[in-house]
Amino acid sequence: MILTLVTDIGDVPAARWDTLSAQAGLYLSHRWLAAQQQDPTARVHYALVHDDGHLVAAAPLYVVDTEPNDLYRVHELLPGRAPARTLLAGARRGYLNAPLLHPLLTPARRREALDRLVTAAGTLAAAENAVPWWLYVSDEAAAELADACGTKPVQLNQDARIPLPGTTFDDYLAALPSKRRVTIRRERRAFAEAGYERRTLRLSECADTAGALAAQLQARHGHPADPAVMAAILRDQAEGMADSGTVHAAFTGRHMVAFSLAYHHAGTVWLRSTGYDYARLRGAHEYFNLVYYLPIEDAYAHGATALHLGMESLRAKVLRGATASPLWAVEGG
Repeated sequence: MILTLVTDIGDVPAARWDTLSAQAGLYLSHRWLAAQQQDPTARVHYALVHDDGHLVAAAPLYVVDTEPNDLYRVHELLPGRAPARTLLAGARRGYLNAPLLHPLLTPARRREALDRLVTAAGTLAAAENAVPWWLYVSDEAAAELADACGTKPVQLNQDARIPLPGTTFDDYLAALPSKRRVTIRRERRAFAEAGYERRTLRLSECADTAGALAAQLQARHGHPADPAVMAAILRDQAEGMADSGTVHAAFTGRHMVAFSLAYHHAGTVWLRSTGYDYARLRGAHEYFNLVYYLPIEDAYAHGATALHLGMESLRAKVLRGATASPLWAVEGG
């Protein structure tokens, strides 16, 4: 097996990369990583492992110069860690990560390919005087990766997704306990009776307004955010993702009062962002409809089989049918 490093994911054919990343999800897809690689707060390399000319393993490697997101600062995530320069292996945004390994590798070849990725992360980290970490590693990959790194995984959080059986929203409801079905029908009815105009938009059409609402949500949860910065992030995301996101929005007159942004990838709808104009909301039901029910309807309409919800608010997600799995931090050895 041959290990190489490149600095532009455009040098890797998207189809080859996404053969590896299909099971890992949106945040390790070729398009998402390409949209992120111009972030000035880190310098990225892509570790590529080839076997007989075939790409069999890969991982982005980010040498972090400045980390604006406190949920990616290792010393704030793990007790007893002093601030140190970090090399983040794998996905740097999205809170879901795994080394990318070809699904047809034999166990021995899989371990050899994984060892190559771990070595690449360690070598680059040493050259940059940094500590290598894999953050938010999925439950399936954590033990395997920790064994290759010679370290122990540390749980950070939990990831949530709602499996979507059948082909319609009624099939989703039928899989839930009767009391939950009653609650969901009531929340959907309240949203309909509130009189909002529902619109489905492209992100490029509403990035500025959505950014302002996302900033309100951040401030409400103790993370003050500049609306202009949030809007710029969403504009850049629309451009980098070829405007492939779906925005579900609720309007009163000309005012957008709530939105959610999601992406379709590998048979799953990935909820990415949401926001609210709290002064104009008419009830508590907007959150449940924008985050769960409208994306679920959209998922069924496009043949998706799951809605990915990510971290936080776990109880509300589980009550609406989500399954949870641990997310781990693994020191890179």
